[in-house]
Amino acid sequence: MARRQLTIDNDVAAELAGSGDSVLRRLEDRLDCDVFLRGNVITLDGPDDSVAEGQDLVEELVSLVEKGHGLEPETIASVSDATDSGLEPADMLGDAVWSHRGTNFAPRTVNQKRYIDSIRKHTVTFGIGPAGTGKTFLAVAMAVAALEGHDVNRIILTRPAVEAGERLGFLPGDLQAKVDPYLRPLFDALYDMLDPDRVNEYFERGIIEVAPLAFMRGRTLNDAFVILDEAQNTSPEQMKMFLTRLGFGSKMVVTGDVTQIDLPSNQRSGLVVVSEILSAVRDVEFIRFGGADVVRHELVQRIVAAYDSFSGRQRERRDAADD
Repeated sequence: MARRQLTIDNDVAAELAGSGDSVLRRLEDRLDCDVFLRGNVITLDGPDDSVAEGQDLVEELVSLVEKGHGLEPETIASVSDATDSGLEPADMLGDAVWSHRGTNFAPRTVNQKRYIDSIRKHTVTFGIGPAGTGKTFLAVAMAVAALEGHDVNRIILTRPAVEAGERLGFLPGDLQAKVDPYLRPLFDALYDMLDPDRVNEYFERGIIEVAPLAFMRGRTLNDAFVILDEAQNTSPEQMKMFLTRLGFGSKMVVTGDVTQIDLPSNQRSGLVVVSEILSAVRDVEFIRFGGADVVRHELVQRIVAAYDSFSGRQRERRDAADD
């Protein structure tokens, strides 16, 4: 057993205390040791390895605060994962792809950092993983940054409207009213990153377009940042159709969760098939997210992990039955 006491600046102590000691409690949960804060002295008490790990983690947190970063409970996992992967936490958390009204949109996990780096480097990037991992949100942030930086002339956001059979004819109202329920998450992300008047202006001028996947057929998309969301609900034919819309000066990002496929049971997902076909193609990159990348409520992360564990046990039972 070991005990170490570290003296930190008052500003760092205030950030660590957080709201109701929430940051300290998350730090304690992450480490296998007790953590106490008295004034500006933090005490680590527990097994030697855990205390040594805790000291390294606290020093990284101190460095973050000194560089102007605030601390939240989620920051603990971000810093720990970054250091485990050989990344500088400040470089990862400070890599803001877009800023709006004082909010910086930056990666919070190692895989999110890899994701935005891939989008910068490659023409086509696939982001595959569970809900809450920031796949769509970060892609939209990258699209907005590219548009405002004049790297592209327009943004095109699309989803397969599976629930409406891609026909949408049975729904009342005009086209916009029909597609809104299926594309609302994309609208929400845009309004988080731009003023409403600017978003509306871009829609009116055709600079931002949000449409069902079926409306992409027959087009060539030049000088555009194109995002296909919920791609697990495409057929292989639809996925091929979408990818071959790529034009000059454009980027494509395809996001989806292969555990949430809403297609008929006899229909293969285009997102599953495309990873088998394009995994070795140059300028195409696949980034896979896991439960550790979930940046929503902590409980969501535990729910995703529980479902992953359940699915694993189900597969093992099926494999055993087949044998």
